[in-house]
Parts: sequence; C-alpha cells; structure tokens
Amino acid sequence: MTTRPGRLKSYILVGIQFSALLVLAGTGPWLARHPVLLTMEVAALALAAWAILTMRIRHLNVLPDVRQGSRLVREGPYRWIRHPMYAAILLGALALVLDTPTPLRWVVYAVLAVDLLVKLHYEERLLAAAFPAYRTYQETSKRLIPFIY
Repeated sequence: MTTRPGRLKSYILVGIQFSALLVLAGTGPWLARHPVLLTMEVAALALAAWAILTMRIRHLNVLPDVRQGSRLVREGPYRWIRHPMYAAILLGALALVLDTPTPLRWVVYAVLAVDLLVKLHYEERLLAAAFPAYRTYQETSKRLIPFIY
C-alpha cells in the first residue's frame, strides 16, 4: 500500500461519494418513473459504459490516484470531457432526485456534486503531475459538460 500524502484524502472523497449514492439509492426508486428522467438515467449508464470501455476496465479506479502503468486516455467520451464517469454519476443521480425530490435527497445530491468537483480538481492535479501532455489535453476538452464546463 502506498503511503503517499493525500492517499487518505482519496479515500475520504470516495467514501463521501459512495455514501451519498447509497443514501440516494435507499431513499427512492432506482429507476425514474418519468420517461424523460428515465432517458437521463439510460444516457448516464451509456456514458459510463462508454467511458469504461474506452479506458479499459482493468484501468478503472474509483480513487483519484494515478496508478502505476496508467495511460492518458483522450479518445471516446474523453475527447470532449475529461471526467465522463463523474458526469454520468451526476446525470444519473440528478434524474433520481428529480423523480422523487425531497429536501434530504437535494442536500445529498449537493454533497455528491461538491464532492465530485473537489475530487476531479484533485485528480486533475495528480494527472497533470503524472502526464506532461495533460495540460494540453485540458486546453482541448472540458471537465464535465461538452463545450461548456
């Protein structure tokens, strides 16, 4: 196990992420009832699957840490957004909250969104340190929403 500084931060960020997702899963239906929201969920799952297939499942890592032997992926959905998995999580979770909105679910969604934003900024610092080409990649892609952010 690595003892590099920040490893605890990685585990805390992932812990918050999965805790928020568990609360959302436990406080409402897993599938949206409204067709538009269900379409959002399907789009989120499709984006996540595309991202996983593009990066190769063996390179999948829930921690923001850069694994030894990793490569910088710039194809597939990564051509337009640097964090398609985070975008998929936010889109799918938003569909669930909109389908069954409660104050608790909105607060949990906000916690999830802030956590993922902190996580992606942290991950980007690690990626920039690991891959010299990452800075150029940042100039040609957006973080979460194509052409916007």
